[in-house]
Amino acid sequence: MAGELPFEMPLVELRKKIAELKQFGVEKEIDFSDEVARLEERYSVLEEEVYSNISPSQKMHLARHQGRPTSLDLIGLIFTDFIELHGDRMFGDDLAIVGGIGKLNGLPVTIIGQQRGKDTKENILRFFGSAHPEGFRKALRLMHQADKFKRPIITLIDTKGAYPGNTAEERGQSEAIARNLREMSQLGVPVICVVIGEGGSGGALALAVGNRVLMLEHAIYSVISPNGAASILWKDASKADQAAEAMKITAADLLGMEVIEEIVPEPKGGAHRDYEATAAAIKDAIWRHLQELSGLDSAALKEDRYLKFRKIGTFSEGQQEIISTELAMLIEE
Repeated sequence: MAGELPFEMPLVELRKKIAELKQFGVEKEIDFSDEVARLEERYSVLEEEVYSNISPSQKMHLARHQGRPTSLDLIGLIFTDFIELHGDRMFGDDLAIVGGIGKLNGLPVTIIGQQRGKDTKENILRFFGSAHPEGFRKALRLMHQADKFKRPIITLIDTKGAYPGNTAEERGQSEAIARNLREMSQLGVPVICVVIGEGGSGGALALAVGNRVLMLEHAIYSVISPNGAASILWKDASKADQAAEAMKITAADLLGMEVIEEIVPEPKGGAHRDYEATAAAIKDAIWRHLQELSGLDSAALKEDRYLKFRKIGTFSEGQQEIISTELAMLIEE
C-alpha cells in the first residue's frame, strides 16, 4: 500500500515476502500454504506490536498523512443533503474553511471544517488548510446562522495553524480568531468539535470552543505545531519529532488532562486505511454526544461550555516544578 511511514516498513517487508511466496507457489505449482500461514500469523503479531506502540512523533506523521480523510471526505460520508455555503459577506470566500447545512440521522445541523488539499495544486488553493481572517469570519457567520435557527454545530478541525502571512495580518487575523473564541462561548446551541488530523494553535482553537471536543485516535492537538515549537526552542524546525515527544499532543494525553471528552478509534494503521470505518466511528460519537446535550436549554449549554474550559489547566505546585525542570532540560538538549 502506498504512503507507508518509516515505522511501518517492517510490515511492508513482511507483506512483500508473503506476496512473493504466494506468487512463487503459483508459478512453480508448489504448495506453500503452511509457510504462508506461518508468515501471516507472524505478520498479525508484528502488526499488533507496531500499532499498539505508536509514539507521539509517529502519531504526528499519521495525523499529517497525505491520504488521511479531509473534512469534505468525512462530510460526504457522515452527513446527508449537505449544501455548502460560501463567503464571509465582508471580503471573500476562503477555501481553507468549508461549511454548510446538512443532516445527521435526519437532524438538520451546521457543519464547518478546515480543508487541506489532496495534492500540491489543491493545497495551494486551500492554503494547506490554514485559514485567513475571512475563513474564520465565514465560519462565524454560519455559526450565528445556526444559532438563529437552533441547529447544532459540528466542526471538523485539521490545520497546522492560521495562515501566518502578511495578507492575513493586514486583514485582522488575531481579531478574527479572538472574535470566534468569544462568540462561540456564547452560542445557545450544542457545539461538538472533532479533531480529525492536526489541530494547531489558534487556527484550530477558533473552531474548537465547543461543549464537547473529540479527537481521532491518531490526531494531534496543541498550542503550537511541533515544527513551530522546535523552531523556538532549538532554532531548528527539523527537530519537530523531538518536540512532539515532549509536548503532550496525543489524544491520550489530552483526555488525561480533560482537554477533550472522547477518543474516537481509528482503523488499524490509521484513518487513511478505511474512510468508511473512520466516518462511522465519528458519526456514532457525535450522535451520542448530541443526544446527551439535547436536553439542555440555551443557558445550560453556555454554562456547560464555560465549565468545560474552566476546569482545564489545573495543576499543583509540585507538578509545576516538574514541568519547569523538564522544560529546562529540553532546552539544554
